[in-house]
Amino acid sequence: MPTISHIVEHIVKERPLLQEAIIEDIVNYASVAESIKPEVEKALEKEVKLSAIVMALRRVAETVRRKAPQTKFDYNSEIFMKTQVCDIGVLKSPTFFSKLKHIYSIVDYERGDTLNIIQGNYEVSIISNEKYLDKIKKSLAGEKIVRADKELVIVGMIFPKEYVEHPGVIATITRKLAWNGVNILEVISTFKELNFVVGKNDATKAYNALQELIEGK
Repeated sequence: MPTISHIVEHIVKERPLLQEAIIEDIVNYASVAESIKPEVEKALEKEVKLSAIVMALRRVAETVRRKAPQTKFDYNSEIFMKTQVCDIGVLKSPTFFSKLKHIYSIVDYERGDTLNIIQGNYEVSIISNEKYLDKIKKSLAGEKIVRADKELVIVGMIFPKEYVEHPGVIATITRKLAWNGVNILEVISTFKELNFVVGKNDATKAYNALQELIEGK
């Protein structure tokens, strides 16, 4: 039979921003208890005292803080930003991959231009400089393009290889971005590099959020 603690724990697990507030120790337990009281009572099919929910929240909070990633960043991490980026989504097809060679030849890598290919089960994302958008779309003639977004920005981090050995690095970064209201459109990851594709309006917020991580704020 479910208890108040079990129900409250489940609710907290389903709400990442509430977990972040708990970790940052900025949560008002009485207010949270009042907001989730109807949900707890519905699950238990009986009335529950607010004080009991507050007590359960505090117990769950201890567990959340104990298990939270303790990843620390330092000035060895480098933040970079690339503007005027486009993101093209294409459905996979038997003919798609034969066209990739030409797409790779379009980009001028010596000038620092960008081309990232992300393969999913059914769709491929092509992320490149906005100036190549029309050429890439032309190369994809006959393919099903499901989206072609521009005015995007890549905000990324390069960090020491030691970070890969520590759990919670990606979780810490994405949580920080979400907490600052950044909408992540794509994630591009390599061994020591983590890039986020965001809208132009979110670029400054994303950069500042990553800078705060490095500065330990």
